[in-house]
Amino acid sequence: MATEWLDLHTPPALPGLLLRAAMRRGITGKVLPHRGLRCAVSVDAGHLARYRELCGFTDDARLPATYPHVLAFALQMKLLTEADFPFPLLGLVHLENRIRVIRQLAGLGPFTLSVEATNLAPHDKGAVFSVITRLEDQLGLLWEGDSRLLCRGVKLDGPTVGRSEPVNLPMDDLDRWQAPADIGRRYARVSGDYNPIHLSALSAKPFGFPRAIAHGLWNKARALAALQAHLPASGYSVEVRFQKPVLLPATIRMRASLPAAEGQFDLLGKEDVPHLAGHWQVI
Repeated sequence: MATEWLDLHTPPALPGLLLRAAMRRGITGKVLPHRGLRCAVSVDAGHLARYRELCGFTDDARLPATYPHVLAFALQMKLLTEADFPFPLLGLVHLENRIRVIRQLAGLGPFTLSVEATNLAPHDKGAVFSVITRLEDQLGLLWEGDSRLLCRGVKLDGPTVGRSEPVNLPMDDLDRWQAPADIGRRYARVSGDYNPIHLSALSAKPFGFPRAIAHGLWNKARALAALQAHLPASGYSVEVRFQKPVLLPATIRMRASLPAAEGQFDLLGKEDVPHLAGHWQVI
């Protein structure tokens, strides 16, 4: 079924959406609405500078490859908290994230952002679906992101879809950084993502975490900042699989293969606990 697009005049306000997400409990169905949201956006230069500093990106006159996710966060929140969306936002698990940088992310806009939920499928722990985010300018598609999310407790008919693993490449240490105890709160102030699992030990414990955990997209952004010399200006994709959560504070070690048209990287914690596995490819 074709997606029905709703065009918004301005990005939605986050406070009401955060409250709606906090109040929503329970699974109400097994079918994703065939509706997407679109909105015109522009980049605030000050906000972009704060994001670069927090995630370790240098100012190379392009938007960081992960920045469109921050631009789209309010639109994603509205989509996932609508009354007919079947799954509660709190409790969804971000399993994988893939971005495609199709053309150079230059300038501050205006751009058109769009989000839709699709590709619902069985999973051995529930059901998975994709939130597809696209960034366009007057010439067409610039960037596309696919966030693969798991909702536990949903039973769908049909076989689960397996994933293919790339052949392992040799990797060497590339970088190391500290993830301080307050990085979740600092990233929330920039991204708008105030999920309680990232804010403090007190707010994370009801969700089963002994301490706050780092945002997965901050981990990915920090990794891509370290990979800037490995990646072209455009025409590439980066896919990551989120593994063990980063309990804060933490020291993160990053490994990567040599610069090439295809490569791999990962993030490791104390005693080499795996936090993230990723690969890039020129497209």
